[in-house]
Amino acid sequence: MTKDVIEAIMERRTVRKFKDQPVPEPTIGRLLDAARMAPSAGNVQAWHFFVVLNSDYRQRLQEACLGQPSVGMAPMAIVVCTVPDLISKRYGERGKYLYSIQETAAAVQNLMLAAQGYGLATCWIGAFNEEQVKKAVDIDEAYRPVAVVLAGYTEGEVKAPPKKALQDVTTIIK
Repeated sequence: MTKDVIEAIMERRTVRKFKDQPVPEPTIGRLLDAARMAPSAGNVQAWHFFVVLNSDYRQRLQEACLGQPSVGMAPMAIVVCTVPDLISKRYGERGKYLYSIQETAAAVQNLMLAAQGYGLATCWIGAFNEEQVKKAVDIDEAYRPVAVVLAGYTEGEVKAPPKKALQDVTTIIK
């Protein structure tokens, strides 16, 4: 059962401990569908998602992610890549170095909120060696890994981290 989007935003947590339980294939498809519906500069959609279900590949990916144990523990890892040449054809350097990051970040957020709606936990991994990730998952040079998203069923309860007060991070200009 899916949740209201505001509820999913408020309840989403970063999780690093997962049950040894696979994510159903139809759910994986829905998560990827949510990711690809993210906004994209000029609708170029310069992204590609590598879904890693195989435990041997996840162990290789764990090493590329600086040895983070949660990468090997999660039943699924999604390597989110940009396609720099595709976006730069239309938007030059700004597309390659800014728009590509913005749109993949939007795709990751969509994916994570959809996962929350399906009762899955996620972890956005940004600490990794790009070249090692490519080798670990056999990713072609045309793609640049920008995020690894872990997803699965959480092992235990995760408490909300403290957040800054709204007034501390907001300026309203009238």
